[in-house]
Amino acid sequence: MTVNGEKRTTGSAVRTQPWDQARNFRGRCLALYFFAILILPFLLAPRTAGAGDEPFTFPSNIGLTGFLETPTARVMKENRYRMGATQARPYRTYFGTVGLFERLEVNARVTEVMGIPALTSGYGDYKDKAVDLKLQFLPEGKYTPAVALAIMDPHGTRLFPSQAIVASKQIYPFDFTVGLGNGRFGKRALASQGESFGMEMFENPRAWWRDAQLFGGVQFAVSDRFALVAEYSPIRYERQTNDPAQEKYFPGPVSSRINAGLRWKPTRWSEIDASWQRGNQVGVTASLSFDIGKPLVPIYDPPYREPPGRRQDPATDRIAAALYESGFSDVGVETDGVTLRVEAQNETYYFAPRAVEVIVEQLAPRLPGTVDYVRIRLKDNGMPLTEFVTTRAGILGLSAGEITPERFRGLSTHRADADPARITETAHRKWLSIGARPTFETFLNDPSGFFKYRFGLSAWVNAYPWPGGTAVLGLEGYPVNNVSTSNAPLSIPVRSDIAEYKKEKIALGRLMAEQVVKTRDPLFARVAAGFLEVEYAGVDVEIAMPVFNGRILAGAGGSAVRKRQPDDPFRLKGDDTFHTAFLNGRLNLPEFDVHVDIKGGRFLAGDKGARVSVSKSINGVVLSAWYSFTGTSMFQDSYNRGYHDKGISVDIPIRLFTGRDSQSAYRYALSPWTRDVAQDVDHYRTLFDIIGRNVGVNLDRDAENLYKSTR
Repeated sequence: MTVNGEKRTTGSAVRTQPWDQARNFRGRCLALYFFAILILPFLLAPRTAGAGDEPFTFPSNIGLTGFLETPTARVMKENRYRMGATQARPYRTYFGTVGLFERLEVNARVTEVMGIPALTSGYGDYKDKAVDLKLQFLPEGKYTPAVALAIMDPHGTRLFPSQAIVASKQIYPFDFTVGLGNGRFGKRALASQGESFGMEMFENPRAWWRDAQLFGGVQFAVSDRFALVAEYSPIRYERQTNDPAQEKYFPGPVSSRINAGLRWKPTRWSEIDASWQRGNQVGVTASLSFDIGKPLVPIYDPPYREPPGRRQDPATDRIAAALYESGFSDVGVETDGVTLRVEAQNETYYFAPRAVEVIVEQLAPRLPGTVDYVRIRLKDNGMPLTEFVTTRAGILGLSAGEITPERFRGLSTHRADADPARITETAHRKWLSIGARPTFETFLNDPSGFFKYRFGLSAWVNAYPWPGGTAVLGLEGYPVNNVSTSNAPLSIPVRSDIAEYKKEKIALGRLMAEQVVKTRDPLFARVAAGFLEVEYAGVDVEIAMPVFNGRILAGAGGSAVRKRQPDDPFRLKGDDTFHTAFLNGRLNLPEFDVHVDIKGGRFLAGDKGARVSVSKSINGVVLSAWYSFTGTSMFQDSYNRGYHDKGISVDIPIRLFTGRDSQSAYRYALSPWTRDVAQDVDHYRTLFDIIGRNVGVNLDRDAENLYKSTR
């Protein structure tokens, strides 16, 4: 989690003198000459074939794909990400970039201004957070360039903002770019926006045009591993008075607006850039890039080998034993002679269609001879969630290689409305689970210090006394913990006092009971009571159901809670009771591997409104971002009034690193932790989590993705 620090330095306006005008005229002449050279190849080579963005998708200083200080129209491949850092004094930038969709790139960065102290002691050098977007709305064609819109730093303090239109044309091994941008690339600094967004290109196109300046450059791919880059940067540092570095480092124009560098890719996933920038600075960039969701170690599920002595047992017993050894629990198998019914709880496989595949593999050599139809149900704590219906002929044909997996799916049915009736006699029931895992949490941008963290272990003991029932004990230990804050809790401190809880090295995270039920409709209901999370204790209730084959999930819920004492795990703090009440909705868009959540109602502090969250799933990795819209008039402090809660998170399946399938995933979130707007209880799990991808539209999509990955 991070704090939304608002640190700003101010500078004086710069008046234009006659010698400035002369220099500007010379600069325009140089720019026109430079861009004439860039455009000339387009005129001389009209028959050039179109090309993709590779291999010119290098990061710029800020991480967004580009030259050094300026962007190009190139974007990262969809579902690929990179992390890296750049230093070109006085700036040091840490960035993370993702190709979120085809031709859409998102970049997040923290810029440190070296030698400029922050406004609070202990914080270190001045630091600024920003998010950038680039949309390539016109891909490169045979005769036409790629054209992209770049939106940089549109929100908050906007120390380094710009909106630019960029065109790039590849004449391999050269890649030429011309762009036009305002703000950082324009003639004047842009105003900060606080909690709103500033995009002058759309709000006032004439002002954008008057402020915009040309930029551009060329890249030359010497080989697959080396490239040369040269650019003309229009940045007038001496006029960027919002930039904390301006007063100390840029009292006048920079020595040169021509930057050049060498780019080296030692491997497909790494890159090192060395450059000469602004006529007097060495720049260095190092970055790593990977495909999202691609396992670092190939996932291998070892096949079950049946002991010879078990082959004489009844087929139902053999199937139950094979499924238990393959990673399932609470296994039930029965047959009426025509239909074989199988129930099992998936303990191992991240995707439900993969769990079904494993069950089908184990059924093929053990099907009773009289069976014509097979019904497979996957359960969660005794509750059937999904059902897969197929035939004996289909299973045997798939096992023999006579039909493809795609054809087999076409002959079968995957349903999310499984009948809640259960097989009464099951084997290998799971009554208890015990586990632990390392935990690393960061708390960024607090005035008392930019980087706070805690590292330790979270452990749990869960009991499952009956179907849908769970007793949860969660313990946390953080022997390495420097979490603290110089901020005082705000007027209605529902979260702005969280540091009091997070600074404890040992904590009782949860001690609660939960019951989930499911009807045939299917309607889900959940009630939880106890110490729900590290800060709150009380009761939490919820209902939900999927409609339109799971295209939409609809629900409602709420909680009544009191605060816990930070330094005493079994005591409550004060007499105040906090209430929440929500209508919840989810729109599943499996065509784009996206779902959109809307939570509307009353939040913990009493503010009413909605929070919208957009998540994209990429081979199990889930990237999320959220933004809130609530009334804040009840807050008496200026930090919460007018504020919009926002944040990003990533859920990473552990299966990507272990070489074995697993349902476990790590979650890392970046969000403010000193605000109280649009806050909710930290739920152990929600009904939308339980339903998850176990709905018709997502089951079909996951099955398709599994088939593609095995081709």
